[in-house]
Amino acid sequence: MIVKCLTTEAEKKATEDGEGTNDEETNSVERVRTVEYRDEEGAEHEHIVVDWEGPDDKENPKNWPLPTKVLFITMVGLLTTSIYIGSSIYVPGVQQIMEDFNVSLTVGYLPMSLFVIGYGIGPMVFSPLSEHPAIGRVYIYVITLAIFVILQVPTALSKNIGSLIVLRFLAGIFASPALATGGASVGDVLTLSWMPVGLASWGISAVCGPVLGPLIGGAISVGLNWRWTFWFLLILSGFTFTVLFFFFPETSQATLLYRKAQRLRKRADNNKILSEGHLKIEQMHINEVTVDTLWRPIEIMFGEPVVFFINLYIALMYAIMYLWFEAFPIVFVETHGFTMVETGVGYVSIMVGVFLGSAGYLPAIYKAFTVPMERGEWQQPEIFLPTSIVGAVCQPIGVFIFAWSATASAHWIAPLIGATLFAVGAFVGFQTLFNYLAFSFPRYQASVFAGNGLFRAGLAAAFPLFANALYRNLGPKNFPIGWGCSILGFFNLAMIAIPVLLYTNGVKLRARSKVVLWSWGHTPTPDTLAPVRGLRVCHKSLRGEENNIHLLHQTHSETPTSLSV
Repeated sequence: MIVKCLTTEAEKKATEDGEGTNDEETNSVERVRTVEYRDEEGAEHEHIVVDWEGPDDKENPKNWPLPTKVLFITMVGLLTTSIYIGSSIYVPGVQQIMEDFNVSLTVGYLPMSLFVIGYGIGPMVFSPLSEHPAIGRVYIYVITLAIFVILQVPTALSKNIGSLIVLRFLAGIFASPALATGGASVGDVLTLSWMPVGLASWGISAVCGPVLGPLIGGAISVGLNWRWTFWFLLILSGFTFTVLFFFFPETSQATLLYRKAQRLRKRADNNKILSEGHLKIEQMHINEVTVDTLWRPIEIMFGEPVVFFINLYIALMYAIMYLWFEAFPIVFVETHGFTMVETGVGYVSIMVGVFLGSAGYLPAIYKAFTVPMERGEWQQPEIFLPTSIVGAVCQPIGVFIFAWSATASAHWIAPLIGATLFAVGAFVGFQTLFNYLAFSFPRYQASVFAGNGLFRAGLAAAFPLFANALYRNLGPKNFPIGWGCSILGFFNLAMIAIPVLLYTNGVKLRARSKVVLWSWGHTPTPDTLAPVRGLRVCHKSLRGEENNIHLLHQTHSETPTSLSV
C-alpha cells in the first residue's frame, strides 16, 4: 500500500471546496492535506485528511485550560470511585447472605470474585470499542454505566445465590470501562511529560472505592441489611450517571477529528474530506479486530517476559489488597472484638497509605521525569524503577508487620501500621510498573493493559476464595493470620527481584522484544516518526503485514512534546 501526503494539492483542494461559504472551520486549510493510496485491488484513492488547527487548537483536549483538565480528571475519578466501591461494599454483608441463602463462606464470596473477574474480562471488548473513531469514549462510559445502574435493582432483589452470582458478574463486566478506559481518558488531556503525574492523581480514586466499600457496607449492613448496600450503589452510580450524561466531554482525538471531518463533509458537500480515523475504519477487517481484542493481549502477555513478570507482580499486589477483606474481620472482629463498622474504619489505613505513597511518589516522578521531559530530554522507561524498588521493599515489611502483630496481646494499631506500609509500597509499585509498561510498549498499550487487567483480576478473584482456609489451617491460635500472611510476604519479598532486574537489564530485554517500537531514551528522528505517522493513517500496518507504508511527505513535523503514545 502506497500513501502520499501532498501539502500543496491539499491546500488547493481545500480552498476550492471552501469557495462560496463563510464557515471559518471549512475555510481553514492549515491542517488539511491530501492523502493518496492504492488499496489491495490496485485502485487509487485520494482524500483530504483533516487535522487539528495547529499545535494550539483549542478543540484539542491537550490544550484545554488547567481548571478544565482538573475538573475532567475529577469527573473520571468520581466515576472510578463510585463504580469500584461496588467490589468491596458487598463484603460486610457476606455473613447475612450466608444465613439468608444457606451457603458456605466460600460460596458467599463468589459474588465478589465474579465481580472482579467481570471487570477483568470487560476491557477485552470495551477498550477496543472506545478506541474506535466512530464510537469514542463517552458512548462507552454512558451506556455501560446505565446498564450497571439498572443491574443494581435485580441484584438487590435476588432470591437465591445463583442469581446474585450471575448479576454480580454482569455488573463487573459493565463496570470495567471506569478503570480500563479511565486512564486513557486522563491521558487524552495530558501531554506526555505530565502523564505519570496525572495518572497517579487519578489512581488515588481507583483505590478509594475498594477501601471505602467495607466502611459504608458495614454501616449499611448493620443498620439495615445487605440488600441495602446495592440500593446505595444504585443511588451513587445513578448520580454519577447523571453527571456524566450531561457534563462529560469526549476526549478521544481520533473521535473528535472524525466528527470534525463529518461536519466538514456535510458543509462542503465533499465526501473526500475525512480524518485518519476514517482511513483506519476503511482498512479495518473483522479478523484484525478479533486479533486485537482477543489474541494479541494474550500473545504479548505470555510472549514478552518483561510483560509477564510485571503482570505477575502487579497481580500479586492486587490480590493481597483483596485478601485484606478476609483478614481484617479475623484480626479486628475475632481477635480485638471490633464491631463490623469499626472494622470498616480500619480499612481507611489503606487509604492513608495511598496518600502517603502519593505524597512521596508525585514529587519524585515530577523531578525525575516531568521536568527533564519538559526540557526535551527524553527518558528511558527505567527512570521509573528506582522508585518502584523502594515501593517493593515496603510491601513485604508491611505484610510481615500485619501478620505477626495481629494478636490479642498487641495493640490494635500495630496491624494497621503494617497495612498502611503495604499500601504505600503497593501504590508506588502500581504506578511505576504501569508507567514502565506504557513507555516500553507504546505501540500496543491497549493490548498490554487489557492482558494485565485480565491477569490481575483472575488472581484477585481467586485469592479470597481460599483465604479463610489459608489463615485457619496455618495460623497458630495466638497469631491467627501469622503464617498465612507470611507465605504471601515471602512471595512479595521474592518479587523485589523483578524491578531490580528490570533496572539493571531493562534496556537489553527491551532490545530483544518483538513489539517495542523504539528506544524511548533517544529523541525520535524523522526516520522513526514517519513510520509512526503512517501507522496512524493505515490500520493494517499494525499487523506487521507486507503492506509497508511509505510516507513521502508530511505537512508538519512532530516533536517529542506532541508525540502521541
